[in-house]
Amino acid sequence: MNNTLKVTVFAVALGMTFSAAYGIGTAADPITAPPAGSQHAPHQENTAMNHREQHPEKTSALPAGLQVSQDGYTLDLHTPRITAGRETSLRFAIKDESGKPVTDYTKTHDKELHLIVASHDLNTFRHLHPTRNADGTWSTPVELPAAGDYRVFADFTPAKPGATGLTLGADLAVAGAYQPRELPPQRATAETDGYTVTLSGNLAPGAMSEVTLSVAKDGKPVTDLEPYLGAYGHLVALRAGDLAYLHVHPEGEPGDAVTQPGPAITFMATAPTLGTYRLFLDFKHRDTVHTAAFTVHTGTTTAGTGSPGGHSHDGKGH
Repeated sequence: MNNTLKVTVFAVALGMTFSAAYGIGTAADPITAPPAGSQHAPHQENTAMNHREQHPEKTSALPAGLQVSQDGYTLDLHTPRITAGRETSLRFAIKDESGKPVTDYTKTHDKELHLIVASHDLNTFRHLHPTRNADGTWSTPVELPAAGDYRVFADFTPAKPGATGLTLGADLAVAGAYQPRELPPQRATAETDGYTVTLSGNLAPGAMSEVTLSVAKDGKPVTDLEPYLGAYGHLVALRAGDLAYLHVHPEGEPGDAVTQPGPAITFMATAPTLGTYRLFLDFKHRDTVHTAAFTVHTGTTTAGTGSPGGHSHDGKGH
């Protein structure tokens, strides 16, 4: 059995506070994002700063991505609204407690910063790697297919002694004719770009659990997956309702003389609470990154839950 990389993104022993953040749109009017609230916050054993400042005798933990500011860092989204179906340069900066853009980062999985963009209905997903200018401003081209409310997640580690990984989140409005979409049902398999990905295992609230995804093409197991950002696969989980963020990585790594390049990619993860989550797997094969998506209800297994599905999302990795 490969050595397991256990990634626990949340402090499960602390009390969790969550908020729903669904936007309402109309078919005729552009979607306007509400101001990013201070109740939204990040990655790895996170503490709500505002709550702590007002009530220093108490602390509360929040899952990643629900706050725009944490631990003295703020996600400043320069492009808070774009138009559906039109490629736009998405620009932002990470600012420190003095209000200056951060220009020094510690690379994690080959990148200084990972950017995730997801619709609140969890049907659209993007994993992007923006470019940083010398002044600390980040930018990346993005085209989102459907109008509605989205969430932008910046996953990074400041290059500062004792700094830990953070995930900050901000709201993004995508204008256009809005058509609400249902969350795809739970299925054991997902189809993406001609590949079939099969999910087995489950997410357990407050406990580490194993999730395995196996990749096949044309009915045959894929045994030559290519390294992507230092791993054979990357998994992001977003909780339906408030888009609480969980980013985990698989056991082992390419070149460790143990980990095989497919077809199975195994992850260890902890869900913070009961609920429904959308899992997005990025994997690389034949020089192209593919994304497979699944809906998972905590505490239930996805093995044998039905015919191929989970392919109604629009996911693209870079």
